[in-house]
Amino acid sequence: MNIDLQAREITPLRQTYEHVARYIGGDKAATRYQEATFGAQPMVNFHYRPTWDPTHELFDASRSAIVLADWYVLKDPRQFYYATWTMTRARQQDAMESAAQFVESRGLAARMSDVQKSHALAVLLPLRHVAWGANMNNASVCAYGYGTAFTAPAMFHAMDNLGVAQYLTKLGLALGEPEVLDAGKAAWLSEPRWQPLRQLVEDSFVVADPFELFVAQNLAIDGLLYPLVYSHYVDDHLAMQGGTAVAMLTSFMTEWQAESSRWIDAVIRTAAAESTANRATLAGWATAWADRAQAALAPVADLALGEHGANALAEVRQALDARIAKLGLTA
Repeated sequence: MNIDLQAREITPLRQTYEHVARYIGGDKAATRYQEATFGAQPMVNFHYRPTWDPTHELFDASRSAIVLADWYVLKDPRQFYYATWTMTRARQQDAMESAAQFVESRGLAARMSDVQKSHALAVLLPLRHVAWGANMNNASVCAYGYGTAFTAPAMFHAMDNLGVAQYLTKLGLALGEPEVLDAGKAAWLSEPRWQPLRQLVEDSFVVADPFELFVAQNLAIDGLLYPLVYSHYVDDHLAMQGGTAVAMLTSFMTEWQAESSRWIDAVIRTAAAESTANRATLAGWATAWADRAQAALAPVADLALGEHGANALAEVRQALDARIAKLGLTA
């Protein structure tokens, strides 16, 4: 008996979902990012307004002073949806695990002096609570923001910040005993040098406008903190004095900040280009929150870098101002 196998091409009736096709200009093949993002925001058929905020719909673009004709213009240049985000972070987690094993097998932490360890822990462990605050704020952006292109990456960013806090916890346990975590919490709650930053973080919790909170946390606070701490202090100062272990155990933070800045900048640049009103509002937020963040980080810079702290903080502020200007915002 002969069996004749033939290939037949089945033409799909449509290339993508109808609600996605409206955003990509017709019935064309869509990427997984586009299908996971475009048109996913609930917009109609809400049963009632939330009792805790009767002036707004459950999902309401008017919660922000930023006005966009289409909130799906806030695309993520990384093309992150759940699958690509988890795969990217899994690879980075593997790299961090390898770094931790290298530090342990070579005894790099043990080669640091007790003074170096104590200083690194004093600077870095209270930042676990800053990362937790960033987690809360980005979760709030996701909850109260509008448009999946804006809110979904914010949730990824929230969980990334939780990961940063966990990496700092692992760093503390690599350099000391579990008691150092309690010491870091006590410093965050009571040491005078940490109170300006703590107040800034706690004040950010009550910012009602999700886009302002996005600018405050992701552009202003993190835009100054990460280069100050992980570039100037860890990479340029501590690593040069025998603290290679700390640099390896915090390498995710530097890589992540560079990657996530692409998304943050793309969102702000696009929103600013929409209208003069948006641009003026965003410029005011960026300047005001950057000023507050710089003042709050001054004692931290002094703790980390001593007499060089003020210059380092001024340098990262200058870099942030240049970054803001490239986004089309002026003070």
